[in-house]
Amino acid sequence: MLRESLPDLLREFGFVARAFSSGQAFLSSDYVDETRCLILDVAMPGMSGLDLQQELKRRGLAIPIIFITGQKDEETRKQAFRQGAAKFLYKPFSDSALLEAVNAALDPGDPGGQGPECDVQ
Repeated sequence: MLRESLPDLLREFGFVARAFSSGQAFLSSDYVDETRCLILDVAMPGMSGLDLQQELKRRGLAIPIIFITGQKDEETRKQAFRQGAAKFLYKPFSDSALLEAVNAALDPGDPGGQGPECDVQ
């Protein structure tokens, strides 16, 4: 499953990464305020990725979001960007495409390494 493999790949790239079973699990965690980047599937159990994006906005949290999806739905992609998505990747995507998306979502002045955190749902 992608949710289990992405954190390992992100760690190989030098990022701190955590996976959550749902958007609600992330919102209930102690990591919300520490999170520098989110990788969200559009279709998640319970709260969708777009719903989580809206909830974060409602709470005044400006966490860069990279959406991933297996559905080629142009309207969903447009909606995600209208709501402030940093990147939108279609499955399957390459490791290099993911790395490029994460680097683009994070502060460009940040050198990478062990500091940046990316949470996966």
